[in-house]
Amino acid sequence: MPSGVVTALTFIVLLGLLWLFLRTTVLGRGFSVPLRTMLTRPVTHEYPEEPKPPEPRFHGRHQLNRYEDGLEKCIGCELCAWACPADAIYVQGADNTVDARFSPGERYAEDYQINYNRCIFCGLCIEACPTRALTMIHDYELSADSREDLVYTKFDLIESLPEGADEPPHNDRDVRARGIDYYGGLAASPPTLAGGDYAQAAPARPDSGTLANPVPDAEEEL
Repeated sequence: MPSGVVTALTFIVLLGLLWLFLRTTVLGRGFSVPLRTMLTRPVTHEYPEEPKPPEPRFHGRHQLNRYEDGLEKCIGCELCAWACPADAIYVQGADNTVDARFSPGERYAEDYQINYNRCIFCGLCIEACPTRALTMIHDYELSADSREDLVYTKFDLIESLPEGADEPPHNDRDVRARGIDYYGGLAASPPTLAGGDYAQAAPARPDSGTLANPVPDAEEEL
């Protein structure tokens, strides 16, 4: 048999043994990882000059949102603080008044703090928020020189005022004149603080059939 044929057969046998080693043994599967990537082009981002854009569903720093007229969405209910497993959120609520309104509800967050020394970025706080006031944005640069600087206050977390919105606080007369239905349904928003009577929200009526306990019309309630 010619030497060239022997050499070719030997080479094929060695390739077959190498393939079996890489596919069937634990050590071979470990070696296959660098072998697969050693010829690929490395992906390097020149951070911080060219930071890598995060994925669309990335959860970074928290943000307290506003409505389009500048009112705060946070109503100071403290559900986010109760849901936080790391006890990283502190909320102090206060009552809105007729002449000083910060949110459409009865209360607003007078003080809001998130301690990023404790936060584990689990996202449970934004799931607990009933008004979507608290969300997580793509900002992940949270380094600081001291522990105190990692305690973000309401001033650090609140969204900037929308274009054309007035600086808070607002008054009830101006808010009602805008005619914005902040929460949906039949509830008055903001509620009438002076009289103390509130229009209760009613569940949506089904398209067909009857309710066992029908909900009275809004005109009848009022």
